[in-house]
Amino acid sequence: MSIAALIDHTLLAPDVTAQHIRTLCREAVDHCVSPTRVRLAADELAGHAPRVCSVIGFPSGAHLSEIRAAETKAAVNDGADEIDMVINVGAVKDDDWDTVESDISAVVDAAGMAIVKVILEVSELTDEEITRACQAAERCGADFVKTSTGYSRHGATAEAVSLMRRTVGDRLGVKASGGIRTHNDVATMLRAGATRIGASAGVALLVDEEAL
Repeated sequence: MSIAALIDHTLLAPDVTAQHIRTLCREAVDHCVSPTRVRLAADELAGHAPRVCSVIGFPSGAHLSEIRAAETKAAVNDGADEIDMVINVGAVKDDDWDTVESDISAVVDAAGMAIVKVILEVSELTDEEITRACQAAERCGADFVKTSTGYSRHGATAEAVSLMRRTVGDRLGVKASGGIRTHNDVATMLRAGATRIGASAGVALLVDEEAL
């Protein structure tokens, strides 16, 4: 299977313009965009196979549950098929799992039929915290756990992906995101247990695959 089917092609910089989004949508893989650009991406992709994903609580994760829910509802109403929400890392560090689960549940409930991925920001978490965050995501009904926003100290590692896969088994998807730039990077993450790849270099990855 081509890696095109596994890539979420992201464009989340704060200075992204409408034309940047239009170009992204012509690149024909699944797309992850900021909430204010969901409607544009959905319009550009109407009638085509790629899905539209919106980030929620991005990139800090320091958002109230009710704000996350409202943001999710707006994104889905604007055409988002998938939601990538950032976990509250501070709450994890405080051992405040009630807040963590409240956030996840709020997004899952607001998302309806849309797929929900929970971004853990693995560079900031211990192995125990990664494990507990994965378990929280599963309890709350999320569909995927995801490594990173791409805005922290580092992105996906094979070790983190492997730990996430061991924790969720085959019950949830695992998305590796952050720092994935080559076909070899993709292969490493897939071997570790990833079932989806998040990358801003999606087109370059496909070109790299064709050159093999």
